[in-house]
Order: sequence, then C-alpha cells, then structure tokens
Amino acid sequence: MELIVQPLGRSVSVTAGDNLLEVLRENNIPISYSCTAGRCGTCRCKVLEGRVVETGQEAKITNPNEGRYVLACMSTLNESCVIEVPEPDEIVTHPARIVKAEVVTIEDVTHDIKRIVMRCSKPLSFSPGQYAMLQFTPEHIRPYSMASLETDGQLEFHVRLVPDGRVTGYIRDSLKVGDSVRVSGPMGTAYLRQKHAGPMLCIAGGTGLAPVLSILRGALANGMQNEMHVYFGVRSPADIYCTDQLTALAEAYPNLHVHIIVAMGERDGVHRRGLVTDAVAEDLPSLDGWRAYLCGAPPMVDAATLLLRRRGIQPEHVYADAFYASAT
Repeated sequence: MELIVQPLGRSVSVTAGDNLLEVLRENNIPISYSCTAGRCGTCRCKVLEGRVVETGQEAKITNPNEGRYVLACMSTLNESCVIEVPEPDEIVTHPARIVKAEVVTIEDVTHDIKRIVMRCSKPLSFSPGQYAMLQFTPEHIRPYSMASLETDGQLEFHVRLVPDGRVTGYIRDSLKVGDSVRVSGPMGTAYLRQKHAGPMLCIAGGTGLAPVLSILRGALANGMQNEMHVYFGVRSPADIYCTDQLTALAEAYPNLHVHIIVAMGERDGVHRRGLVTDAVAEDLPSLDGWRAYLCGAPPMVDAATLLLRRRGIQPEHVYADAFYASAT
C-alpha cells in the first residue's frame, strides 16, 4: 500500500491498519497535532483519493475535487490513498498537557462578561488563537480561548455569563481568587500563521474577541507587518469591551485597523450599526490573497465563512473554532 501526501509529493509505504498520524510522524511529514485523541482538531487533513477509516465512520473519496476532512490521529489506512496536509510551513506541535492553575483575577468587563486570569503551576505551550478545556470542578467543564500569549506567564480568559448556565453560573456565584482550576490543552486549529505576509482579517463576535486579541498581540509581537483588519461585532453598546486595548494597539501599529460594529440599541454616533458580516462586505469587496480568523457564535462564523469564500479567500485559509453556548 502507498500513501501519497500532497502538496509535498511525498510517497511512503504503509500497511493496512496503520494510524495516519503515526505514519506521518514516523516519516517526518509535517503535520500539526496536540491531543492525539480526537478532541482538539489540530491534526485535520484532507482525503483526496482512496479510503481512510476515521473512528466510527468511513471516508471513501473517488473525486479529488471533492475530498473530505478527517483527523489524522483518529484515522486508519485501509488501502492506498492520497491525502493533503495543510500548510506544511505552518506546523504547530504543542503536546496536550493537563496543568493546575490558580485563579489570580476575576473582574467584570461588561454586564455579563468576566475576565479571568490564572497562573499555571507549570508552563503551557500554545499558539495565539488556541483554546483550552477548563475544569472548575468535575461537574463544571467548558472550553475557553486564551486572550493571552504564552510569553505572558499567565492565562487570560473572557467568559460570557449564560442565563441559567450551569458552568457560567458556577463562575458567577462560586469561583473566587485562589481557587484551583484544571487546564487541558492546547486545542484548536485557528492559530496564528506567522509566515503569512499578506493581509489578515479577524472577525470576532462577543467573547470571540479573546482569541483575536491573542492573535493580534502575537502577530505584532513577532514583527508581522501585514495589513490587519479587525471587525468586532456586538449586540449593543453595553457589550463592547477591551476598547482601550484595541485602541492602544491601533495607535501603536499603523498596519492595524479596528472596526467595532453594533447590531442593536440606540445610535451613539460613534460606532457603526448593523451586522459585522455586512460591514465586512461593504468595506472589502475583494479578499484574494487574504487569511481570515473567525471566532464567535456558530451562525456568525458560518455566515462570515460563506461571505469570505465568495470574496476570494481560499477555504483552507479561513480559520475558525466556533463555540456553542450551553445552558447545561
């Protein structure tokens, strides 16, 4: 059996039953990975031809123009096939870890968003834009994106309090400074691509601003000169936060342009009104050569993804980890 890896043009011999991620790693083929257990999504790759069995389902592709995405860590090779690995020059390999962290700051940044800062007992390696699973108690576990950088020496998260939410209710009513939290990660594929030199677009909805802040800070700290446009969409003026930080970054870096879009509420004469996707459509008629990072509610992410593809961004250059709010 033969495995062909595109766009590298590599060919390796494989045996039926081999795990795809193990084959790639053993043959020094660059592939991003983290948890190796199917949770983080980092090792996603595309099946172009042949058959790959992903845990619980089979992917058989005969048309290379269609393809199907699988997680390499959860995939078994059953016959000769062709796969495509994403961006071999932008690989991140942060082995997933579980570390204890101590809550050092809890503060309100809006009427329903809390900023939580934690100090880890051991370093946690991650790329800007990734997220972690936070276990406050065995019954209170949720994924949240880091708003911080690995070099900060602490982890920052932004949590929107969901009405009647079990986990966010615990955060609101019981979590206190000094508490211990179990942090598992990193996870996610919407991390900063530092070798990209073209324009960047970040679209954030609500607390989706957290990973976008991490991405922006990471890009600027690494001296990236890309033109960067940030569109931050909120429901009402009361939901706007971190404006001081965004303004300071925009003033310090002329290549950064910040746009705040308010969907509802009275006009304040300062912020644009409407949907964040409409603002992007109005401002940016062509996005050929751009890269985009999206984070927010799944309907916003889906609408933005569709718009960006219509405007010329290649599907593989739209990076998104959509989060579903839970009231359980």
